[in-house]
Amino acid sequence: MAEEVKEEIKEVVAEQSVQTTESTNQKPRPKKDFKKDNRGRRDDRRKEVSDIDKVLVAVRRVTKVVKGGRTMRFSAMVVVGDKKGKVGIGIGKANEVPPAIDKATAVAKKHMQSVNSVNGTISHEIIGKFGTSTILMIPAKAGTGLIAGGSARAVLELAGLTDVVTKVHGSTNKINVVKATFDGLSRIKTREQIAEIRGKSVEEI
Repeated sequence: MAEEVKEEIKEVVAEQSVQTTESTNQKPRPKKDFKKDNRGRRDDRRKEVSDIDKVLVAVRRVTKVVKGGRTMRFSAMVVVGDKKGKVGIGIGKANEVPPAIDKATAVAKKHMQSVNSVNGTISHEIIGKFGTSTILMIPAKAGTGLIAGGSARAVLELAGLTDVVTKVHGSTNKINVVKATFDGLSRIKTREQIAEIRGKSVEEI
């Protein structure tokens, strides 16, 4: 009996040695890479480069008296344009200045209009009006530059105009002057448009 037990023990030991040799001969499994794919990250997305410039014209603090006291907010006016013939204006209100500027910029981009220009100047004289503000815009020859105040200059520059003479009459409020300038630029017509309205050819005008 003792010899039989010894033989069984030898067989078990032999089987275990065979299994260990087979396990050592197997190739190691490749480790899984648990790193996350970075393709979905926001940081890797390409940011859209905008060719639209903006100018902050005015920031006002607005105080409203209510039953419980006073509420203070901010109002901002922004002018945007691509300097290639498109310009827009917008006003935004918020409890803080940066959100007000962001709102005004979004409104201005939404309401951009094309401006008819000829070689960096306007095609004819135009008078823009808003409220009690009136601005006269006169075309000028090349090299004259923009002769305009700060608020009107911002609109003319972002519209892509380089040679215009202006004169403001009445109220010089920045917001009113900007709106009057925008009103005048939006009503400028080219020679072709005027000829079509009059029913004549461009040479006859």
